[in-house]
Formats: sequence, structure tokens, C-alpha cells
Amino acid sequence: MTDTPGLAFWNRVADRYAARPVREPEAYEDTLAHVAAHLARSDRVLEIGCGTGSTALRLGGGVALWRATDASPEMIRIAGAKPAPASVRFAQAEAGEAVEGAPFDVVCAFHLLHLVPDLEATLARIHAHLEPGGLFISKTWCFGDMSRRLRLLIPFLRLFGLFPPARALTARALRAAIRAAGFEIEDERTFGRSRHAPCIIARKPA
Repeated sequence: MTDTPGLAFWNRVADRYAARPVREPEAYEDTLAHVAAHLARSDRVLEIGCGTGSTALRLGGGVALWRATDASPEMIRIAGAKPAPASVRFAQAEAGEAVEGAPFDVVCAFHLLHLVPDLEATLARIHAHLEPGGLFISKTWCFGDMSRRLRLLIPFLRLFGLFPPARALTARALRAAIRAAGFEIEDERTFGRSRHAPCIIARKPA
């Protein structure tokens, strides 16, 4: 969920983040089912920005390995204290360094790409550490597509320490960055009321 610029924020809010209920449970379940449909039992998966591990714990038992990483030691502390399938491994690592054990069959980044300081470098590194034909699965907040009122609210929240450093990505810019990194986008959809958080399935050419 984090990289260095927002590390202090995520460490500070980790316990509250872990206790917060899922905002749209049905949409979350639909997202999980959509991601699971693209995974195979033999897959070795890397998740970058795993937060407190909810997705890893739900999907990790269905693959050979799910390496779940986050830059925040507090997030990893909470995640590592939860009962987990034998295939799930939690580790503290920033997005640019979370490639131990590469190459992977699948790399996942949920609600992360708008938070990394160098999107292009992060995507290039993900591409480099995927097997040919491997999948990159992401879900990203595209604040640049939201209403002007909401976009103006974010700097105000950051001023009071209520929001982490983030970029105002648009879905168009996000797609362009993913393609520029060498991926082919195979699917894009949104779930629930969050129309500005596209879930993108992209493949590294074989």
C-alpha cells in the first residue's frame, strides 16, 4: 500500500486501517472473484502494497506461492499476525524492491500505483520480473477523473495528515503508462460504485 513518501502516514494509521470495515463488501467480493479467475494453482504471485494482507489471505491459498509485500512495517506486522495459508509469505519491501524470488507468473498491485513516486520505474520493474506471458493485475484510484470538488479536497486532507501523498492519475494516463511499460491490456472494468478505480488485467507478451 505504500512507498517511502507515505511511509510515516501508513505506519501511523495501520491499526485504524486494519479495523476499518470494507466499504463495499459486494464490490470487494466481485473483485476477488475476478482476480481469482485469472489465477492458476501453479502460479507464483507477487503482491506489491499488500497492506494488512486481506487479499493475500483470501486468494493466496489458491496458488503455489503468494508473496505479499508492503513498505510499512506496521502493516506487515498486522498482516503477519493473521492465520494464513501455507503458500502465503509476508515481507516488508518497498514497491521498487519487492521482487525477491522473481520471475513471477503474476504481479498484483491493488490501490498502489497512484501512491508510488515513480510510476514508470515501478511498472518497468514489474515488467522485468514477470515471466514471459505473465499477468499484471492492478486496481488503481484515478483521482484525476473525479469531480473538481473531490480533487480539491485531497490537498486539504493531506494538509491535516488525513491522506497520503498521491498523484491525480487519469484512467487514460494509467492505461498509457501500462502499455508504455510493455504490457498488453486484456481487460478493464470497475466494481460497485467506485467508477474511478479500474481493475486492469495486463499481460507481458510471451
